[in-house]
Amino acid sequence: MKEPKLSCRRVWKLFGSGGQAFLAEHGHAPGQEEVARAGLIAAVRDATFDIHAGEIFVIMGLSGSGKSTLVRCLSRLIEPTSGEILLDGQDLLACSEKELIELRRHKMGMVFQHFALLPHLTVLSNVAFPLEIQGMDRTRREARAREVIELVGLKGREDYFPRELSGGQQQRVGIARSLAVEPELWFLDEPFSALDPLIRREMQDEFLRLQKLLNKSIVFITHDFDEAIRLADRIAIMKDGEIVQIGKPEELVINPATDYVADFTRGVTRAKVMTAATLMAPATDDVTFGGDVMPEARIAEIARRIVQNDRPFAVRDGEGRLLGQLDREAVIDVLAEEG
Repeated sequence: MKEPKLSCRRVWKLFGSGGQAFLAEHGHAPGQEEVARAGLIAAVRDATFDIHAGEIFVIMGLSGSGKSTLVRCLSRLIEPTSGEILLDGQDLLACSEKELIELRRHKMGMVFQHFALLPHLTVLSNVAFPLEIQGMDRTRREARAREVIELVGLKGREDYFPRELSGGQQQRVGIARSLAVEPELWFLDEPFSALDPLIRREMQDEFLRLQKLLNKSIVFITHDFDEAIRLADRIAIMKDGEIVQIGKPEELVINPATDYVADFTRGVTRAKVMTAATLMAPATDDVTFGGDVMPEARIAEIARRIVQNDRPFAVRDGEGRLLGQLDREAVIDVLAEEG
């Protein structure tokens, strides 16, 4: 198996004085009451996970759960109190300030909820700005900026100023700016939460289109489970600074590890998260199929086709291999549960 793109090992972030000594005294495993008695606040508690190349890893939780603090620890915008963070096997916590700056300039892209565009610069200049910081000459940086501006659907608006753009367009500029440096690891902290619902949906579609083209390793923060379902390969749910469960969206809904996860996912429509691979049965010999579906297809997306056909559907992988079959009755059962 390939080495993870990013590894987080037993990361703690304690706010208050003496956090490192406190963790050492308690074997790096203090309880909540011990932390509170020491007058410390545990924003991130013993976080451990891997993010693989090309994966969209969503971190979510309620306000104050620690998700934004965690993503800032991963990029060292906030210094973790203890633990290890490895990017391609390199320990980020052992990097000098100069090494870290170079990593951020060349390997990391960041997009936040507030667009933070420079109001006195045009779209072209905003997108080219990080390349200017790198020392790239004007001709090359503007050529690269024009490429990513076109990629995010803003061709023709290169000379606009931020005030002349809609909220969704401004966020596209922020995304283009972060992509200009061709990052290997992309951090997005609630990038769409300030947008209207319709624009937010459009930006999610745009994000998925870009990921299909670019195949980045992505850490995406959100508090919206519907958004997480649409975007995530895997989801980590946080509570009080602790990651309480990591899994694919359907795993969290079908097999919640704690009552908190069960409550968190209670309102989710099962058909939105369950896939054909989860629901399929072994293929029957000598059966005539009504059609084919991919194993990762969500039940909500394929339900109408299957329910309206009296024949089972074949579940096939990308190479056409038969994995199983999906019967109308199984799909109806899932839909009936929601009813």
